[in-house]
Amino acid sequence: MPVHNRPMIKSSLLAYAGALAFFLLADMVWLGVLMTDAYRAWLGPLMREQPLLLPAAAFYLLYPMGLVVFAIGPALERRSAARAAALGAFFGLLAYGTYDLSNLATLTDWPWQLTVVDIVWGAALSCGSALAGYAAARSWGSRPS
Repeated sequence: MPVHNRPMIKSSLLAYAGALAFFLLADMVWLGVLMTDAYRAWLGPLMREQPLLLPAAAFYLLYPMGLVVFAIGPALERRSAARAAALGAFFGLLAYGTYDLSNLATLTDWPWQLTVVDIVWGAALSCGSALAGYAAARSWGSRPS
């Protein structure tokens, strides 16, 4: 690997680690503490007693990669935390919106309240995760000269 690519790889890994850590912790609090009863009320028998770990792990490992590529990377190029926040929120709006609006359109009795709450949460969570990834890369990554 060429030496000139190492700072970019280091920054990308730091951005991923920061985004992943924030994403996991915030979503654990959201799903496991704050919204457990609401999701049970909205989804009822559709919810598993215990989530399947492999698909959950795949989601939590892949989603922050999208944030690095589509939000954090472009923000690092411009050295703009505001860009990380805006692109992260937009990425979350698109990703969570795709899931929730598709469910609302195709599934019987999918709650519209869940759709609204989940899309707003996805945008906020993605915004915070992108900012965390951006901060990690800027704080501990290689500084451009």
